[in-house]
This record gives sequence, C-alpha cells and structure tokens, in this order.
Amino acid sequence: MTLIDLRSDTLTRPTAGMLAAMASAEVGDDVYAEDPTVNALEARVAGLLGHEAGLFCPTGSMANLLGVWLLVPPGQELVCDVRAHVARAEMGAHATLHGITMRTWDSAYGVAAAVAIENTHNFGGGTIQPYEHLAEVSQLCHDAGVSMHLDGARLWNAYAATGVPLADYGRLFDTVNVCFSKGLGAPIGSMLVSTAANIARARVQRKRLGGGWRQAGVLAAAAGYALDHHLPRLANDHVAAAAFAAEVAAVVPTAVEVARVQTNIVVLDAGEATAASVVAAAAAAGVKLSAVGARAVRAVTHQEVSVDEAIAAGRIVAEVLAG
Repeated sequence: MTLIDLRSDTLTRPTAGMLAAMASAEVGDDVYAEDPTVNALEARVAGLLGHEAGLFCPTGSMANLLGVWLLVPPGQELVCDVRAHVARAEMGAHATLHGITMRTWDSAYGVAAAVAIENTHNFGGGTIQPYEHLAEVSQLCHDAGVSMHLDGARLWNAYAATGVPLADYGRLFDTVNVCFSKGLGAPIGSMLVSTAANIARARVQRKRLGGGWRQAGVLAAAAGYALDHHLPRLANDHVAAAAFAAEVAAVVPTAVEVARVQTNIVVLDAGEATAASVVAAAAAAGVKLSAVGARAVRAVTHQEVSVDEAIAAGRIVAEVLAG
C-alpha cells in the first residue's frame, strides 16, 4: 500500500535540481562570515523582507529564539496567541535559555493582536493574518514603544495566497523569521532578518547556542534554489489542501469549514472520536495525519503530494471520520 503522507510539509526531500545546486555551491567558513553562498542568501532574504541584514540559522525555533531575545529582556513578557509556535512547540526554550515568560490568549483561528504574531498560523489551520490587521497592530505597538516579532515560518504561503509583497509584511516587524524547510522544500534552514545592529548581536548569541555554521553554503544553496524554483509553485499546495478539505466536508460537514482553508494546512474536528484513533485508522487506510489536539487532526499538503493524491486522501479520511 502506498501511503499519502500529510503529517507535515517538513517531510519534503531535495529535488534533483536542488541537490545539483548544493553539490556545486561555493563555500567557506561561516563562523568567519566567509561563506559566499550564505552571505548572498542572507542579503537576498533581508532585501526581500525589507530589512537590513539576515542571519542563516539551522532551525526556525532557533531563529524565533534569537528574534525574541533581541526584543525582550530577561524577566519580561512576550505576548502571543495561545496556539503560537513560540509558546506551544519550542520546548519552553524562551524561558529556559533567555528568562522570557509568555502571556497568551485564545484568539479565533489564530488571528492575533500581539507582539509575537505567526503568519501563516500553523495550529490555527494555516490561516493568513489579514494585512490590514497586521498594519494596525504594528502601528499600535510601535506607538506604545513595544517591539514586534513575526514568526513567518510559512510567510511564503501567505505571500503566495495574497500577493502582498514580502517586504510589506516584513517592514511591519522588528524581527522576522522565515523557514526554507517547509513548503519551499529545502532540507534545513531558516533566516532571521532585522537591522544590521540586531543581526550582529544575534550572530554572537547564535554561536553561544551552538548554532555556528562552517561550510553552510551547501544548505544555503538549497534555500536559494527553493526561492527560485519552489516559491512560485506554492499555490499548487493550497489547491491540493482545499481539494482534500472539500472531499472530507462532502461526507462529514462538521469536520472542516472549507472556506477557512486558506493555504496548505487543514485542521479537522474529529467529533466524538479521539484524534489518536483517527490518526491510527487513517494510517491503516493509507493516509498519514498528525494529532494536534485531543480531537483535532492536521493534514498538510506539500510538493510531494499531487492534487489527485490529496483528493484520494480526503476520501479516505472522510470514510474514517464517518465511521
């Protein structure tokens, strides 16, 4: 049986073209800031997001950790949605390593009004923060002297869905994290962007956290290839997610509201069943999903899942939920 794996868009593997780009990358020692491919990627992404400088990091969690650390002194609070990745999925690192506590509240579908905003919102179902809302919150916070961090791990998806320029999103925030290893399909890597002074500080802290790279150009080349070749195709994943959701909703309308599927993530209501039982039954039938709550199940489309496969997966999951 061929499994359709919808657990996450982090499951993608490098394509042949990406592997070729990695193999031919010019490299150096990035701890000495001498890797030309890393340097070029940092400058490129900072420019795309309307910031002065960038810092290539191994993971999005590290980029978030550094971005928040730049803005929040030890003993003070970060304000964010209760489902935000920084609060829910980063192992308490902000408190453990940097002495930062979090004040959270529950906002509908992850649409937040906070100093740390996630766009798109993972556990909210891949929802896009409305640009006008972000601009209003940014103005309010900056007028009050409060800095803002954007967890834009899937900002590429928001850009693909809305057409709002990346720089327009980026300029609203003091620090921004974007990820290459999700929908863009690179094997590893995220970028933190901010002012040149902030990035200089973050580079030192990255080393303290064990994040000093050596010949990281092979990974930066993968990210650069992804921007050139995989960013333009993200809309395909959104079509696949909507098709998956439509198949489920046709059989179990209470499981998902198709109109709320905006990007490549679908969160399903398991109803009376437990999420764990739905995940197990779906896997047995050929579809891998993730449990993201006691009765919430997540499906994520990506470049290794076609629209036809998403439709087939939706039909299987619908039968599981109906049963």
